[in-house]
Amino acid sequence: MDADIYREPLPDVRRWRRPPWASSRPTTRGFGDRFIPNRGDRMNMNIAEALLNIPRKDESTDEVSPSRAAYRKLLTDTMLQGRTRVLSFSNRPRSPLNSSLEAPSPTHIQPAARKRRRIPQAPEKTLDAPDIVGDDRFNVLDWGNKNVLSIALDDTVYMWNATHGSTTELVTVPESSAPITSVSWAPDGRHIAIGQYNSIVELYDVTTEKLLRTLAGIHQGPVGSLAWNNNHLLTTGGLQGAIINNDVRIQSHAVRSYRGHDDVICGLKWSSCGKHLASGGADKLVNIWDVSRSSPLHRFSNHTSTVRAVAWCPFKDNLLASGGGETDRCIKFWNVGAGTCLKSVETGSEVCGLLWSKHERELLSSHGPEKNQIAVWKYPSMTKIAELTGHTSSVLYMTQSPDGCQVASASADETLKLWQINEKSTKKNAPKSPYVGPTNMYSYIR
Repeated sequence: MDADIYREPLPDVRRWRRPPWASSRPTTRGFGDRFIPNRGDRMNMNIAEALLNIPRKDESTDEVSPSRAAYRKLLTDTMLQGRTRVLSFSNRPRSPLNSSLEAPSPTHIQPAARKRRRIPQAPEKTLDAPDIVGDDRFNVLDWGNKNVLSIALDDTVYMWNATHGSTTELVTVPESSAPITSVSWAPDGRHIAIGQYNSIVELYDVTTEKLLRTLAGIHQGPVGSLAWNNNHLLTTGGLQGAIINNDVRIQSHAVRSYRGHDDVICGLKWSSCGKHLASGGADKLVNIWDVSRSSPLHRFSNHTSTVRAVAWCPFKDNLLASGGGETDRCIKFWNVGAGTCLKSVETGSEVCGLLWSKHERELLSSHGPEKNQIAVWKYPSMTKIAELTGHTSSVLYMTQSPDGCQVASASADETLKLWQINEKSTKKNAPKSPYVGPTNMYSYIR
């Protein structure tokens, strides 16, 4: 058969077509190789805000409480922060939140500002102190850690318990030993050292009112300054410039002597760490001693008058304050580590005593004429924040209570005054002292 005439029938094959999603031409339909959800109206901030404020089903029939409404408003403000879009591609910083998640309301309590401390200008108590020795070489007032105030009036030492208001007479020395020239409590608040005019130092147990020991032969003349380093090391200062360390536990108690003053030792203080001793004298010197050396570590001669007041800073181990007499009238601050004077402050009158506050960064100073005042200074600016007047003679003696709330001052005007410097503790179980108004020392001491 002719090939051109005969042809077998071809199978029925449909023509292949490219599927529409595989086309290389762009399409307006939303197909692609990633799934991007269309949030639609969920991007609308007005709707989002409305959804936040729609009450729940269980609240739809009840009135929303003011606190819940305030919380919702704060939540809305916190989430949206005044914006109309969730996504923003600009560099505009976000506005800071004005408050924490605490519901604002008309009754919202703002943080209370720190109450300004008020220091009373008048003494809390004024007591007579007859026959007190008004000598700037002596130190006859001290307040122990058991809240007992000791004061020497001529030949007798009296104890006033500030907690209970009771008074006892500890000892009366013989006429040959009078007057008593210094008193100092041991750190345990149980033992007290008493320096006498005849150079003898006696140690007493106050709880039993018994004499424990007599230290003799260590000085020539009155012992005007005493300082405890711990419960067994007592340092004494005499009129000849000698400073002696006495270990009261052993028979040969004089264990070290310090020589560096040429005149009366008027002030002695150990640092809180017990490593350094500061001494001030009538020779206008301030000496710093190391516990293990007999020669001065530093010798400061910047004062121009007797240095009676020395005080170690409780919050800076190497900081010492010292005060000069009537022709000096300055408080000076020393960096004991570097051996340099940091600052000198003119006070306008003789500086008789210095105390650092136990509660604030403040320094208290007692003074002589014309005001015979106690000044309270803010450290380090040395801005005077209070001035307490009432004595009519130089405030030679000053000490503070164990809690740091009160300061006791005594003067040659034969008065003892108690000043409220800081607020008292309000503990529930704290014992209450009986009220003692302005009275006289005979009623409570003698």
